[in-house]
Amino acid sequence: MTGTTYPELAAAQACLRLLHTARAALSDPVTPQTAALLAVPIADADEALRRAGLAGNEAALLNRIYDLAPLPAPAREGSLR
Repeated sequence: MTGTTYPELAAAQACLRLLHTARAALSDPVTPQTAALLAVPIADADEALRRAGLAGNEAALLNRIYDLAPLPAPAREGSLR
Protein backbone atom coordinates (compact mmCIF):
# COMPACT_ATOMS: atom_id res chain seq x y z
CA MET A 1 0.00 0.00 0.00
CA THR A 2 1.03 3.54 -0.56
CA GLY A 3 0.52 5.22 2.78
CA THR A 4 -3.18 4.48 3.05
CA THR A 5 -4.54 5.32 6.49
CA TYR A 6 -6.98 3.10 8.37
CA PRO A 7 -9.95 5.46 7.74
CA GLU A 8 -9.11 5.51 4.01
CA LEU A 9 -8.86 1.74 3.95
CA ALA A 10 -12.18 1.42 5.77
CA ALA A 11 -13.79 3.81 3.25
CA ALA A 12 -12.44 1.86 0.29
CA GLN A 13 -13.69 -1.39 1.81
CA ALA A 14 -17.14 0.12 2.46
CA CYS A 15 -17.35 1.27 -1.15
CA LEU A 16 -16.38 -2.17 -2.40
CA ARG A 17 -19.08 -3.72 -0.19
CA LEU A 18 -21.57 -1.27 -1.67
CA LEU A 19 -20.45 -2.16 -5.19
CA HIS A 20 -20.84 -5.90 -4.56
CA THR A 21 -24.21 -5.41 -2.86
CA ALA A 22 -25.45 -3.23 -5.71
CA ARG A 23 -24.34 -5.77 -8.31
CA ALA A 24 -26.13 -8.56 -6.46
CA ALA A 25 -29.29 -6.51 -5.87
CA LEU A 26 -29.47 -5.31 -9.46
CA SER A 27 -28.72 -8.69 -11.03
CA ASP A 28 -32.31 -9.72 -10.32
CA PRO A 29 -35.35 -7.83 -11.52
CA VAL A 30 -35.53 -4.51 -9.68
CA THR A 31 -38.37 -4.30 -7.18
CA PRO A 32 -39.44 -1.65 -4.67
CA GLN A 33 -37.34 -3.55 -2.06
CA THR A 34 -34.14 -3.12 -4.07
CA ALA A 35 -33.62 0.41 -2.73
CA ALA A 36 -34.09 -0.87 0.82
CA LEU A 37 -31.35 -3.47 0.25
CA LEU A 38 -28.93 -0.71 -0.73
CA ALA A 39 -29.83 1.82 1.99
CA VAL A 40 -27.51 0.45 4.70
CA PRO A 41 -24.44 -0.09 2.47
CA ILE A 42 -24.91 3.41 1.01
CA ALA A 43 -25.11 4.94 4.48
CA ASP A 44 -22.05 2.94 5.64
CA ALA A 45 -20.03 4.06 2.61
CA ASP A 46 -21.09 7.69 3.02
CA GLU A 47 -20.08 7.70 6.69
CA ALA A 48 -16.75 5.96 6.02
CA LEU A 49 -15.95 8.43 3.24
CA ARG A 50 -16.77 11.37 5.50
CA ARG A 51 -14.57 10.02 8.33
CA ALA A 52 -11.68 9.50 5.93
CA GLY A 53 -12.02 12.96 4.39
CA LEU A 54 -12.71 11.40 0.98
CA ALA A 55 -16.31 12.54 0.50
CA GLY A 56 -16.45 14.21 -2.90
CA ASN A 57 -12.86 13.24 -3.74
CA GLU A 58 -13.29 10.38 -6.20
CA ALA A 59 -9.68 10.41 -7.42
CA ALA A 60 -8.28 9.84 -3.92
CA LEU A 61 -10.94 7.22 -3.22
CA LEU A 62 -10.09 5.27 -6.37
CA ASN A 63 -6.40 5.35 -5.43
CA ARG A 64 -7.29 3.78 -2.07
CA ILE A 65 -9.43 1.12 -3.79
CA TYR A 66 -6.57 0.33 -6.17
CA ASP A 67 -4.33 -0.07 -3.11
CA LEU A 68 -6.64 -2.91 -1.99
CA ALA A 69 -6.28 -4.83 -5.25
CA PRO A 70 -3.16 -4.01 -7.24
CA LEU A 71 -3.50 -4.11 -11.00
CA PRO A 72 -2.56 -7.45 -12.57
CA ALA A 73 0.87 -7.78 -14.11
CA PRO A 74 0.93 -7.16 -17.86
CA ALA A 75 0.72 -10.25 -20.05
CA ARG A 76 4.03 -11.52 -21.32
CA GLU A 77 4.60 -11.81 -25.05
CA GLY A 78 3.44 -15.14 -26.36
CA SER A 79 1.32 -15.99 -23.31
CA LEU A 80 -2.32 -16.85 -23.67
CA ARG A 81 -4.89 -15.03 -21.58
